[in-house]
Amino acid sequence: MSSFDYEPLLLSFKLASLTVILLFIIVLPIAWWLSQTHSKMKPLLEAIFSLPIVLPPSVLGFYLLVAFAPSTTFGEYIQKHFDIQLVFSFTGLVIASMLYSFPFMLQPLQSGFEKLNKNMIDASYLSGKGKLTTLFHVALPNIKPSLVTAIIITFAHTVGEFGVVLMVGGNIPGETKVASVAIYEMVEVMDYDQAYIYSGILLFLSFLVLLGVYTFNRAQNKKLGAFDS
Repeated sequence: MSSFDYEPLLLSFKLASLTVILLFIIVLPIAWWLSQTHSKMKPLLEAIFSLPIVLPPSVLGFYLLVAFAPSTTFGEYIQKHFDIQLVFSFTGLVIASMLYSFPFMLQPLQSGFEKLNKNMIDASYLSGKGKLTTLFHVALPNIKPSLVTAIIITFAHTVGEFGVVLMVGGNIPGETKVASVAIYEMVEVMDYDQAYIYSGILLFLSFLVLLGVYTFNRAQNKKLGAFDS
């Protein structure tokens, strides 16, 4: 067996970490707004934001590949004005992962905000606190289970994604060859020993993620139950 290459795993964790950080910054105000608004556009926006859940990864990957191509208006603009190539690059991989993992960050946060006691939010506004202060000092501290779920599930989902990252990023060592793509490559060349190692690590990580989420949420629910009683 050839020496094990850790780079795809490290690249996967780097991609997932950046995706989580950037998505949290972008999604947080959207989730808060969706939880508070009564706009007629809300169902339409929720349907659009949830599309990556039901779309086959190959479909989303294909459209992103077409959109990111230098021959398109968007791809040409990005490459010309920012000198960034989105196709078969780590930058393009981050953007694609953000789009594909968007609902996994959005839905737990929105659900957490919607379950908050409205009287607590109203009391914050009546005491003179603004929307940002209410969001960060009142709402967020009270949705810890939802927050942890959103972050961990988004991270794990990004690490395990295959179809979108392969179509948009390809298989460039050190640039876009993440762990899921490495498994595919190892199977193609019949290097099952390497494939077993990559798959085992991702399987173990997935189990730890789910165990962590359920354990944390159970502990938080017990605290809330003790507080209510």
